[in-house]
Amino acid sequence: MLLTKEQQDKIVDILIDYGLVDINAAKKVYAEVIKSGQPILAALKAKGVATDDCIQHATAIVIDSPYVDLRNLRFDKDSLLRIPQNIAQQSRVVPLNVKDGQLFVAVLDPSNIQRIDYITTLVKMPVKVVMTSDAGIDNALLQYVADLKDVNRAAANEEKEAKSHSGDAQTITQDSPISKALSSILDYAAKSKASDIHIEPLEKSLVIRCRIDGVLRKVMELPKSIEPALVSRIKIMSRLKIDEHRTPQDGQFTVIVNDNEIDLRIAISPVVWGEQVVIRLLDKTGTAMEVEKMGMTGRALRDVLEGISKPNGMILTSGPTGSGKSTTLYALVQKIKNEAINIVTLEDPVEYKMDGVNQIQVNLDAGLTFASGLRSILRQDPDVVLVGEIRDAETAGLAVQAALTGHLVFSTLHTNSAAGILPRLLDMGIEPFLIASTLNTVIGQRLVRRVAERHDSYRSSEMQTQEINSAIGQLLPNAAAAVGPVSDDLGYTNLPIANSQGYTLVKGVDSDEAPGGFKGRAGIYETITVDEDIQKLIIAHATSADIMNVAKMKGTVTMRQDGFLKALNGITTLDEVNRVASDLA
Repeated sequence: MLLTKEQQDKIVDILIDYGLVDINAAKKVYAEVIKSGQPILAALKAKGVATDDCIQHATAIVIDSPYVDLRNLRFDKDSLLRIPQNIAQQSRVVPLNVKDGQLFVAVLDPSNIQRIDYITTLVKMPVKVVMTSDAGIDNALLQYVADLKDVNRAAANEEKEAKSHSGDAQTITQDSPISKALSSILDYAAKSKASDIHIEPLEKSLVIRCRIDGVLRKVMELPKSIEPALVSRIKIMSRLKIDEHRTPQDGQFTVIVNDNEIDLRIAISPVVWGEQVVIRLLDKTGTAMEVEKMGMTGRALRDVLEGISKPNGMILTSGPTGSGKSTTLYALVQKIKNEAINIVTLEDPVEYKMDGVNQIQVNLDAGLTFASGLRSILRQDPDVVLVGEIRDAETAGLAVQAALTGHLVFSTLHTNSAAGILPRLLDMGIEPFLIASTLNTVIGQRLVRRVAERHDSYRSSEMQTQEINSAIGQLLPNAAAAVGPVSDDLGYTNLPIANSQGYTLVKGVDSDEAPGGFKGRAGIYETITVDEDIQKLIIAHATSADIMNVAKMKGTVTMRQDGFLKALNGITTLDEVNRVASDLA
């Protein structure tokens, strides 16, 4: 769409007024485009300062065009079938509904008269144009698969065709509706920054859900008839047995979305109404590999940096599945990586490939387990060893022996808190004196959703104020202290003075860009440095509660406290912290 400079300036003003772009970032881009001559809107989008959806909506306001957000809209079959899918895809146009003898269609550029005339001739009725975004068009095109007349035929033939071409898995059915449907689903998930895709068969339909920022959201529902073909297609891509429907299967393959290579881990399991598929998306480009950017601050950050600076010992992270433990370990390895040391990892699977690090994939079928692999690693002259997970007593014992023999060992354990790591190792049969002498630092972590850039402020209620004072009142400055940097131990600036009248909190504005007012995630952490006092507790078989009490006396900030501090700093909300850490003190 051709826009005048005056129109583009008005669009930028609208984006700034609505809080959709940062004014300082916009000024910086302005300064750059003056030199390069690049259009300001294209530059804002390329620099990630403004999204395509925000720009399109603001453009619609400036050119006085109706705007519709199609990203979460459900379409009825009759509307979609008014324009064939191939034409809708090529022309980037979506039929919406018929009203007063006119067909309403959504387009990217309402000023393209030739395209509108073509659609008018095609549908043989007057056309009324509204404006939308690329993401909205993509969502609509994704739903076309539910209404194509030949999908049912493809569903009946796909598995038969797959069997007859089992030796050529990479090229079969590339142009079939099922292949296009799978590609659309993967594209949508990748663009939405989803971590997982759930393909779930019901009695009469097939539901697609995506886990975005840790929360599952239903994105579409497809006819039950395409389930066998879609699952078969995924099995083919993953090189799994397409005629096996009774036992679970795991596989993987790689796709390229927006020039980014994304590794997919596939888990297929038989359920009551068919086969459920869960796809884990591993996109290294979208993951922060720096502990500071992940939300670790203050004393926690210092404890971890001190622990990884030692030539030997163990650094262990803990937390539930999906709490970012592996990402933390990768960030720590990235921190110490250099040409002078040999870093070897043992993972199941290798989630992110790192240059300069020797990564080994666990292969149970070949007899390569964590335990056998760790024995092999120790013969490869490593300085640093990363073990993806300590799952059993044998792996735990080998990891401790590696730390005792001069290696720095990183690994994870599934426990609820940092202090829970220590009794867990005792349960695995590791002698207390070995744990005490090898552990450097233990980390507990979980992930909370970040409040979106566009947000509102409000005053905490009486109950919320009491909750904040109970959790972190002793960490906040008192009335005699100035508001500002409180302590290096906390790592937060501009914390308010402890009071009983209330605190300023934020909540995100719900939008399609940020459902629920959240976008992205941050870690909440607690760390314990294993010093002499903690070592004595370990040797005495102390409980995790006793260990945490001593650690708190020494200055450890718990995960829940860290979450509340992040809420006061406008990073997240109290409800979000309570959602993920309600079981913690």
